Order: sequence, then structure tokens, then C-alpha cells
Amino acid sequence: QVQLVESGGGLVQPGGSLKLSCAASGNIIRIDNMGWYRQVPGKQRERVATITPGGMANLKDFAKGRFTISTDTAKNMVFLQMDDLKPEDTAVYYCNARVLTTTRAAVDSFWGQGTQVTVSA
Repeated sequence: QVQLVESGGGLVQPGGSLKLSCAASGNIIRIDNMGWYRQVPGKQRERVATITPGGMANLKDFAKGRFTISTDTAKNMVFLQMDDLKPEDTAVYYCNARVLTTTRAAVDSFWGQGTQVTVSA
């Protein structure tokens, strides 16, 4: 139905930057919300940041001042600019989109495959 493809993860030193990208495609009528979540082994997936098509962003406290979420609604894309990265930011980062599709009269949640971010010296 809807595919989310992430890119931009990798290895970076503490204090460095990475930019994650995610593109949504498929049977999309409307995207209500896109965002980024992260997960480390043995822990629950946690929300990092979300954004509406109108640009209203919501960031978790640990992301405020270091991460910036943005969107390109024409391309159904969401981005996460991560600056001043810390070792504790190491995780698999997942893109999420809440989408109204042509196949169901309801908004469903879709996930990307995840991209690894490793912050290490």
C-alpha cells in the first residue's frame, strides 16, 4: 500500500551531524503526519519528532535544540537534521507516516525499514 524508504544513516563522531531522509510512495490520498522514531536493542521504540503537512513540528525534549524535522509535502518526504550528536543517540531510526490510502477509509500507520545511526569516536 504505502512504502517508506529511509536513507542517510551511518557512523559519525560525537558532535557530528547526519541528515536522515524518508520518502513515502504508494496508494496515498493524504498524509496526516510524518515523523521519526528510534529504537535500541532491549528498549521500546521512542518518538523523536513528528511534523504535520502544515509544518507543525513536535520534538521530544532530548531532540530540542539539536535536531530539526522538516517536510517536503510535494514529494511526500520528511527529513531529520541531527546536529551535535551524542553516543546515546545511537539507535535504529525509523520513519513513520500516518496515511489515508485508496484502499481503506481510515488512516493507517506505516513504517520504514529503519536506518542505523551510530555515534562513536
